Amino acid sequence: MTEKTILRALKGEVLPTPPIWMMRQAGRYLPEYRATRAQAGDFLSLCYTPDLAAEVTLQPIRRYGFDAAILFADILLICQALGAKLWFETGEGPRLSTVTSAAEIAALKPADAIHDTLAPVYETVRILSRELPKETTLIGFAGAPWTVATYMVAGRGTPDQGPAHALKAADRAAFAALIDRLTDATIDYLSMQVQAGAEVVKLFDSWAGSLKGQDFTDFAVAPAARIIAELKARHPGLPVIAFPREAGQGYVGFAKATGADCVALDNSVSPEWAAAHVQVDGCVQGNLAPGYMVTGGAEMDEAIRHVVRAFSKGPHIFNLGHGITPDADPANVARMIEVVRGG
Repeated sequence: MTEKTILRALKGEVLPTPPIWMMRQAGRYLPEYRATRAQAGDFLSLCYTPDLAAEVTLQPIRRYGFDAAILFADILLICQALGAKLWFETGEGPRLSTVTSAAEIAALKPADAIHDTLAPVYETVRILSRELPKETTLIGFAGAPWTVATYMVAGRGTPDQGPAHALKAADRAAFAALIDRLTDATIDYLSMQVQAGAEVVKLFDSWAGSLKGQDFTDFAVAPAARIIAELKARHPGLPVIAFPREAGQGYVGFAKATGADCVALDNSVSPEWAAAHVQVDGCVQGNLAPGYMVTGGAEMDEAIRHVVRAFSKGPHIFNLGHGITPDADPANVARMIEVVRGG
């Protein structure tokens, strides 16, 4: 069997047509997702019911034929597995019990105690590894330690990650201990996903852009490097995609510094700049602005072709620069795939 296109790109092969998948491709923009979500009753029940989580993961593959499926879960499940309380407020997003002191960090469960809580996620991966089309790559994922820590400290998402920055400034040793605990747990979590059948894993550092200078090195680069090194030691040949969103200049050299096989790019950097400064080190993923999935039209077509052209001389996986939004038009997604594949 010919190797899957995404795996070929991740090994550094330059393909005539880039493989394509989309962040949040299983989600609220699809009517079939909304129906399954209603069947589950609430978001966490959807995440923890393997048959339903697998179903929503498969829906965009059936509809569009993407080259990869990404496990349907949430980056904050690991917080619950470590002992935090987690719930979702309708229309507002996640809420957690806060972790704001050295004592509370020390009281979190150890990394090897997370698996009972996360067992349904591993079962979802096993179902997907059986049911996905043979040509479709299965991607597992986790949130990066910094991003997950910002939610644990604040108890919710924040516009500037201020509470995490404040704890980092007030007690750097305690904050580093939280990052270490999350790093250990993330290694075990992703390793179990691979054992269950994930062929690639992705590390989402959605709030990496708010780390500057030494903080970026200590809390974005170093944890990613440790996670990737340990995963590759346990699973030789495992490809890893890293996404330090809005890292800007921090994208430069990120692959070499962390061992990532591919760096995913947000749409705040131009494809030309990224080709010159990031793709020189290997595969890149991205970076169409998600807003085009809402607006569509000739401007979208040209923007897609622009991204494909800019990255055509190196290994590239086509994707959005961030997750698709709930107001996106499913017809625009179909058109995007058509254009990427030469339409």
